[in-house]
Amino acid sequence: MKILSAEFIKSCARSEDCPKDGLLEIALAGRSNVGKSSLLNCLVQQKGLAKTSGTPGKTRLINFFKVTVGLKWPLAFYLVDLPGYGYASASFAQREAWGDLVNDYLTHRPALRGLIVLMDIRHPPSLLDQQLLTWIRSYTLPCILVATKSDQLPRGRLASALGKIKGSLPGSATPPIILPFSSKTGEGRDALLEKIVQLLKD
Repeated sequence: MKILSAEFIKSCARSEDCPKDGLLEIALAGRSNVGKSSLLNCLVQQKGLAKTSGTPGKTRLINFFKVTVGLKWPLAFYLVDLPGYGYASASFAQREAWGDLVNDYLTHRPALRGLIVLMDIRHPPSLLDQQLLTWIRSYTLPCILVATKSDQLPRGRLASALGKIKGSLPGSATPPIILPFSSKTGEGRDALLEKIVQLLKD
């Protein structure tokens, strides 16, 4: 699937500041060091579009990126980078503000069609990861689970690592599909783009 264009649009500290043009949206959520910016850059094949940082928790705003993919006709939408959670240096007030900001976004964005939740394939989901998934389900939004940094595990350990993640997730009638993803090798990029387009078309 070809990316026709990708550009940063704006950062928002409140849901009232978010774009009002009606374009459909897919949001990215995950821990502050899980690789959201790297995944976004890999998806659109544009290095440096989303700024990466070695300092966890640097992104504390909602960032909008307009992406256009080429299908039978161009399809434009927003990839929305939500603030990372779980950074150790954050105060209680900052964590509360994160929850309020994200809750406000999830509640008041009718254009939102689904969420991509990122987890580090090298580790079982943390309590915060599990709480996030439980919280997201209350919004009844479609959710794609992505296991990042798959290149950092030997191929023979991928299935086991994915199984551990799946077994640690909150209970669900339908076992989730978890996509392994590597921003370095591009593994999982095409599959994730296809799932994004499916959500936008549903």
